[in-house]
Amino acid sequence: MRFIRMIIVLLLLPAPTHVVAASSDAYPPLRQSVDPSLQHDVEKSIDALALRHAVDKKKLALALVDITDKNKPRCALLNGDEMLYAASLPKIAILLGAFVQIEQGKMRLTSETKESLTRMIRMSSNTEATRMLNRVGKQKLISILKSDRFRLYDPAINGGLWVGKEYGKSPAYQRDPLHNLSHGATALQTARFYYLLETNRMLPADLSRQMKAMLGNPGIRHKFVKGLAKYPGVRIFRKSGSWRHWHADSAIVEAGKYKYIAVALAEHPKGSIWLPKIIQRLHELIVPTALARATVP
Repeated sequence: MRFIRMIIVLLLLPAPTHVVAASSDAYPPLRQSVDPSLQHDVEKSIDALALRHAVDKKKLALALVDITDKNKPRCALLNGDEMLYAASLPKIAILLGAFVQIEQGKMRLTSETKESLTRMIRMSSNTEATRMLNRVGKQKLISILKSDRFRLYDPAINGGLWVGKEYGKSPAYQRDPLHNLSHGATALQTARFYYLLETNRMLPADLSRQMKAMLGNPGIRHKFVKGLAKYPGVRIFRKSGSWRHWHADSAIVEAGKYKYIAVALAEHPKGSIWLPKIIQRLHELIVPTALARATVP
């Protein structure tokens, strides 16, 4: 009888907190969140910009994710799994590596470290990127990107974010095994990076806030930043990259109650001209025209 009473008591106890915390299941995979209407609109916008040839030749890759409702993302992809050279954009991977080390107590977020990481992102400092890469550890960073926890580089889906070279003149120490790139990215994996960050599934909430803050207030006003300059009330958390004829940008964009992730990777001499025009089209697909253009002449 006593045993039966104990069983009844246990059944009446509240569920363990770790079960409640499994809320990450509320966020669907972006790959399974493609919205046919948004996909159609993005393709129509690219056609209007006369960039269909670049998409067809796999010289342009895009991801647009409406996360106004984070639990119900709406995604559109063009060459989403196509891995391209991304120059400085993969510095976001070094940022993640540093924060993972901080989370695990292997690094401290001192004022010096914070300033170094911020300059790496906002001003795209190669010196700080190389310094932080070596503090994290080159092989350690690769293991973080490939880990089951993040899977930001996954050979099963054509790769993703990759850092296999310091940001300087030194040769690559480990190119990605699929495409032989020293610094690479896919649009979808980059979008996943921002979605994981925004939903606090990448790091604990306090570290996520600090990491996102470093992505804010861009110090270089080109590409997405240039394209969105005319729109009112826009906040951008981004990282871009350019080298020779490779041009990339990626961001979380907030405008009032609207929020979205945009990624564009281009391999073309005019890529830097394409990106401001692309982000304007994408912005107006998410933010209602009356709000998007409220103060535009």
